[in-house]
Amino acid sequence: MTVKLSDEERIQALETLQDTGWTPTEGRDAIQKSFKFKSFVEAFGWMTKVALWAEKLNHHPEWGNVYNRVDVTLITHDCDGLSALDVKLAHKMDFLA
Repeated sequence: MTVKLSDEERIQALETLQDTGWTPTEGRDAIQKSFKFKSFVEAFGWMTKVALWAEKLNHHPEWGNVYNRVDVTLITHDCDGLSALDVKLAHKMDFLA
């Protein structure tokens, strides 16, 4: 089972992730971000790349796509909160965008 981030780890991770647009999700121990692309094809292509990484990590985002925007929420359901997997996937999503 995956372990939740400690309070200190959470603070450190959020400081780094907020610089790239990630914000805490109100009412949940999760983070969220909206990614915008030039077109639907570009947004969907990014989602496909992320999906391959999510499978490798065995960690899958909550997300939705409308035209050129992808809204993402990351949480580790196994521990009902933020874990190192969420931080790793958030950084990978930023890199791929």
